[in-house]
Amino acid sequence: MADRQLNSSPALGPLLLRGALRSPFKRPAPGAGFPRTRLLLPGLRIDLARLAAYERVCGFPTGEPDLPVTYPHVLGFPLAMRLMSRRDFPLPLLGLVHTSLSIERAAALRADGEYDLSVWIEGLTAHRRGTEATVATALRRDGGLVWSSRSTYLARHGTAPGRPDGDRHAASPRTPDDGTEGTDDPVMPVVAEWAIGADVGRRYGAASGDRNPIHLHPLTARLFGFPRAVAHGMWTVARCLAAHGTPDAAEVRARFRAPVPLPGTVAYGADGDGRFALRDPGGRLHLSGEARPLPVRNFLARNQS
Repeated sequence: MADRQLNSSPALGPLLLRGALRSPFKRPAPGAGFPRTRLLLPGLRIDLARLAAYERVCGFPTGEPDLPVTYPHVLGFPLAMRLMSRRDFPLPLLGLVHTSLSIERAAALRADGEYDLSVWIEGLTAHRRGTEATVATALRRDGGLVWSSRSTYLARHGTAPGRPDGDRHAASPRTPDDGTEGTDDPVMPVVAEWAIGADVGRRYGAASGDRNPIHLHPLTARLFGFPRAVAHGMWTVARCLAAHGTPDAAEVRARFRAPVPLPGTVAYGADGDGRFALRDPGGRLHLSGEARPLPVRNFLARNQS
């Protein structure tokens, strides 16, 4: 893999437009080629005003000395879009569905710290509904890895008989799961109910830079088959973690099951043992996840290189 160093974070607007224009010409397949470039952004400092806007819309307390556990994903998203909007990335950006997220954080991250950011495509895998890409993000401080994540994104297309199922729980926006998941997703005690405003997609888009049309307004959402705008998946997991809390050294796992229509009401549940979920009033599952302490020794051993 070749490293390419950037001088600044790329502007998201042109990347999203470029990716949208190229989407009709993409030919997704698990065996397709993909960018073998790792993008590096050294000496990164946090825009505290933008961070505060993110904290407000996601429900985190503002002015805290440390970053929310999900915030490095926002920092890495422009670099991910630069790779995913390239001509040699085989999945169409339009219709791409964020299906899962995993995060490992070795320690609390100071909001006033300086970090080195890197993002790359780990690979493509077959999924029963199409092809899934794994995007990796890493944050280093003083040369040492302090935060890492992996996100999977699904492009739906016809598949050959016998293709591996991949994550059977992954939901596309057009045909989401029906909320009857199985024994690994029990209904948890409801801790809180949240009324979500119609402007959450626009507010999160302004704070994160992710202005995907499906999140912004019913009219633009309808262009992509949604009757209403839907909340960002990363907003739903951040909102849950703001309520749940995470240890300084933390491991987070989340699966995005079905989109959250805006406006709407959702029920946040937790079992007291690290697991949490977000459901609609009828019990349909939008998000399931867990946040647990991460043994730092294990984290360092896995990431010595």
